Amino acid sequence: MTQTIVATRPAHLTTLRQQLEAYLDCLTARHYSVWTLTGYQERLLPFVNWCEARGVMSAPQVSPPLLESYQSWLRAYRKADGNPLAVSTQSKRLSDLRVWFRWLRQRQYILYNPAEELVLPRRDKRLPAQVLSEDETQTVLQAIDINRPTGLRNRAILEVLWSSGIRRMELSNLRLSDIDFGRGVLLVRQGKGRKDRVVPIGEQALHWLQRYLDRVRPRLAHRHDSGHLFITLNGRQMSRDRLTHLTGASIRQKAQLEKAGACHLFRHSMATQMLDNGADTRHIQAILGHTSLETTQIYTRVAIGHLKKVHEQTHPAERQSKQATPDDKQAESDKPDSAKPD
Repeated sequence: MTQTIVATRPAHLTTLRQQLEAYLDCLTARHYSVWTLTGYQERLLPFVNWCEARGVMSAPQVSPPLLESYQSWLRAYRKADGNPLAVSTQSKRLSDLRVWFRWLRQRQYILYNPAEELVLPRRDKRLPAQVLSEDETQTVLQAIDINRPTGLRNRAILEVLWSSGIRRMELSNLRLSDIDFGRGVLLVRQGKGRKDRVVPIGEQALHWLQRYLDRVRPRLAHRHDSGHLFITLNGRQMSRDRLTHLTGASIRQKAQLEKAGACHLFRHSMATQMLDNGADTRHIQAILGHTSLETTQIYTRVAIGHLKKVHEQTHPAERQSKQATPDDKQAESDKPDSAKPD
């Protein structure tokens, strides 16, 4: 007699939507950050909605062909601006889906994981779209009106971004106790991947940070103090969206630079500028908090300052140009053209 194997699972968790909620609750119990949980929800909920629109309500109904159809749908999807989803976005959504179904299998909501063999799209090794030069960075910083309390705060924010290269989320989460003026470092708690790290911060950034702490922050925290390093007019934590807005406005409106990006532009620029000035790639990796050196090495393809110096010093044409005397150059310019273009 053949016995039918049935996965044992709580009767009340029968739909994909309920199982997604259970998965997020499990991650919450494991102390995943709010930002991480929000990201998982934003990437997995569209799949649940897509399945429900096609009558697929529970995890056992999900099959490899269905997942391939979803992958094709992601590839063909167009955003409001008409552009497709980035390959990295597609890959991340599918990767999270695979991890979620692995959890469903471990919890015996399903008998096998249909996403296990799902082939993720290959991510392009894209260069940072744009970076700021050192002069452009100074232009942005100096364009801020530091005579206004929020202007002085914003100057301190941009100085910290440029000096430390930390992420927008990491800056938002900084608390007063995370800055060590004596050692010249800041502590990034629970950064990307839930990892803590210590990051150096320069004297220039510390100077502006001290001015902000002495002159502005006590006024902002008069009625309420969230304890975060950078706070709003109401004494609350600076949100990621607010940081993006003020940074982008400083670049494009105040400094009038035609550069895309905001907080991450300072991170890209800091890494590129330090590499141009001779920093070791592994040191940049540690500062930025990259798990893989390969991620950091992308910046070496942007930082061409050292390559330009080598090119100028070693290329025959450049060497001959520098060795030529002023008389040689004048004589060359006085020669009649041997041939006229048609």
